[in-house]
Amino acid sequence: MADAQPSTDDRDEAPVAPTEGGVQTGAPAASESALRNFTSRLREGRDVLGRTIDRAERARLDAREQQLRYDNAADVASGSDSVADGTAPRSPLDTLPSWLVRGGLGAWLLLGLIIVIGAVFFATSRVIPVFVGVFMALVLTSILHPLVNLFARVMPRYPATFLALLTALALVAGMVTYVVTSVTHQWNTLASQFSDGVDTIVDFIVNGPLPLDLTQQELMGQLQQLLEQGQDYLMNNAPALATEVLSNAGTVVNIFAVLALAIFSTIFFLASGGRMWRWFLNELPARIREDVHHAAGAGWYTFAGYARGTVIVALTDGIMCGVFLQIVSVPLAAPLAVLVFIGAFIPIIGAPTAMIIAMVVALASKGFITMIVVGLGVAGIGQIEGHILQPLIMGRQVSLHPVVVIIAVAVGTYSAGLLGAIVAVPLVSVAWSVYSELHTKDAPVVGELPAYSSADKG
Repeated sequence: MADAQPSTDDRDEAPVAPTEGGVQTGAPAASESALRNFTSRLREGRDVLGRTIDRAERARLDAREQQLRYDNAADVASGSDSVADGTAPRSPLDTLPSWLVRGGLGAWLLLGLIIVIGAVFFATSRVIPVFVGVFMALVLTSILHPLVNLFARVMPRYPATFLALLTALALVAGMVTYVVTSVTHQWNTLASQFSDGVDTIVDFIVNGPLPLDLTQQELMGQLQQLLEQGQDYLMNNAPALATEVLSNAGTVVNIFAVLALAIFSTIFFLASGGRMWRWFLNELPARIREDVHHAAGAGWYTFAGYARGTVIVALTDGIMCGVFLQIVSVPLAAPLAVLVFIGAFIPIIGAPTAMIIAMVVALASKGFITMIVVGLGVAGIGQIEGHILQPLIMGRQVSLHPVVVIIAVAVGTYSAGLLGAIVAVPLVSVAWSVYSELHTKDAPVVGELPAYSSADKG
C-alpha cells in the first residue's frame, strides 16, 4: 500500500509528522491546532468589528445630541416653544399675544365679509330691474303657495298655479274697481267739500293759534305767486321737459318687463320650485348640501312668514281704517283705506304717511275736530297692529328688535330710496335666520350682570 501523501494546504499549514508503518500519526493534532487558531482569529475579528461599530454609534449619538442642542438654542433665540425632542417649530403666530392674533384674524374675516357684501350690492345695483322682478316673484310665490297647494289637491300642479294667479288677479281688479267707483260716485260732493275745506285751512292759518302774521290777501297772493312761478317754469323749460318725458318713456317699458319677469318666474317657482331646488342642491358638493338646505329652509321660512304676515296685517289695517273713516264720514274712505294698505308694506314710515294724508283730507272736508279724531283713530289702529296683529300673525318668524328694524329701514332708504326701505327688513330677517341656523350658540348669560368697579382691576 502506497504511503498517503498530505495535500498542499496541509503542507503549508503544519509540518509533516513522522510515520510508523506507513500510517501518519500527527495529522489529527495538527488539524485541531489549526481550527483553534482560526476560531481565535475569528473571535478577535468579531471583537474588533463590534468595538468599531460601538465607536461609530457613539459618534453618531454625540453628533445628534450636539445638533439637537444647536436647534434648541436657535428656537430659544427666536422665541419658539419647540421642545428638545426634535419636534418641528411652531407657527410664528404663536409668538404673538393671543388677543392680537384673534383680533387680526377677526379683522381680516370682517374685511372679507364686507367686501363680499359690497360686491353683492354693487352687482345688484347694476341690475336693479332684475332684482325687483325676482323679489316680486318671491313675494308672490310665498303668498300664493298655500293657495296653489290647496288647488293641487284636486288638479295637477300647473293648472293649480294658473288658477291661483287668476284668483289673485281677480281680487286686485275688484279692489281697484271698488276704489274707482267710490271716487266717481263722490266726486261732486268732494269738490264742494274740498272747496269749503280749503277755506277752512286758510282761515286756520290766518286766524288760528299758529305764530303766523299773515292776512288772507297775503296768503292768497303767495299762492298766486307760486302758481305764476310754476307756469313760467313750464313755459321756459317746455322743450327740456318734453325731452325728459320722451327719454323716460322707456321706464314704462321697464315696468312691463319687470312685471313680465315677476309673473314668469312666479309660475315656475310655484309649479316646479321643488325640482329646481333639488337640481341646485345636486350641483353642490355632497358635504355642504345638508347645511345649505337647512339654511335656505330657515331663510325661506322667515321670508314667506314676513310676506304673508305683512299682507294679512296690511289687509286688516286697510279694512279697519276704511270702516273707521266711513263711520266718521270722511270722504275718500276707500282710497284712503287702500293707501293705508300700501303703507303697511313700508316699515316705520308707511303708516305715519298714510295717517297724515288721511288727517289732511279730514281737515279739508270736515274741519279741525274731525282731523284730530281721524289722527287718533288711525294711531290706535297702528297700536293694534304693532301689539296684537304682528305678534299674533307673524309670531317668531321675524324676531328683530325695533332698533334693528329702524336702522335697516334707514340704511335701505339712504341706499336705494323707497325700494330699499321696502326690501331692507325682509333681507335682514332672512340673513339673521340663516346665521342663526348655521351658528351654534353658547350657553346664555343668566342672572344679573355684575357692575363694573375700578377695584376689580387691582
